[in-house]
Amino acid sequence: MSARLRFSKMHGLGNDFVVIDTINQSVDLTPERIRKLSDRHFGVGCDQVLAVTVPQQPHNDFGYRIFNHDGSEVENCGNGARCFAKFVRDKKLTGKRSIRVETLSGEMVLHINRHGDITVDMGLPTLAPENIPFQSPLQSPTYLLPLNGQSLEISAISMGNPHAVTLVDDVHTAAVDILGPQIEAHPYFPQKTNVGFMAVKTRNTIALRVYERGVGETLACGTGACAAVVAGQLRELLDPVVTVNLPGGQLQIEWQGEGHPVLMTGPATTVFQGQVKL
Repeated sequence: MSARLRFSKMHGLGNDFVVIDTINQSVDLTPERIRKLSDRHFGVGCDQVLAVTVPQQPHNDFGYRIFNHDGSEVENCGNGARCFAKFVRDKKLTGKRSIRVETLSGEMVLHINRHGDITVDMGLPTLAPENIPFQSPLQSPTYLLPLNGQSLEISAISMGNPHAVTLVDDVHTAAVDILGPQIEAHPYFPQKTNVGFMAVKTRNTIALRVYERGVGETLACGTGACAAVVAGQLRELLDPVVTVNLPGGQLQIEWQGEGHPVLMTGPATTVFQGQVKL
């Protein structure tokens, strides 16, 4: 392993990442090292660490690994996927505009648009409770989650990672800090869950805050935005193309209904590049 690790600090709408090329440098990304890199006081600081790896399947261009702030590895990250695409292009690891990557949840295709935004084919949303995973005998657009002696209505969806989405009147006054960790660790979600608090403004516009599993609230969550739009359509509140307003900015999400993939379009920004001694 090299004495110093080269990295790029990037963000997608304020959801920030340390992105590492592990193809051209050797590094053992242990949970302890992930936590040190992610620490905003004693490390570089980020919501998640992203690693570019050699793919296992020859028809794919790269492997894409995602590590949360707490050191755990997770299945998917939409904002990270856009940063991943920009990183491999900027570092000249590929000249392609359409990039196929492997994640823990399957394969994804990332499209770099000519105006700079990146569209990610996030694949089909998973709605069957046993595959989210979520504890329920039947699939439904909404579920009642027992919480604090009451019942909270949620939608449960996987975008390669589990999400609970609940409707609120106003995202600014939503009890994200209180309900977020309670829902994240709810026993109905055996692998824990991300939690979205969605306010529907029009049939084409929502506001959203997301409490991310293993991270806490972030300025933006790409898979959370996708899950929220799917939830809104399942409740017949939203049209197929929706602008999602997150604290860090806007994403465009398109879902044409069951049997169709969710498409997410938004920016990716490089903040700085550096080296860190591990």
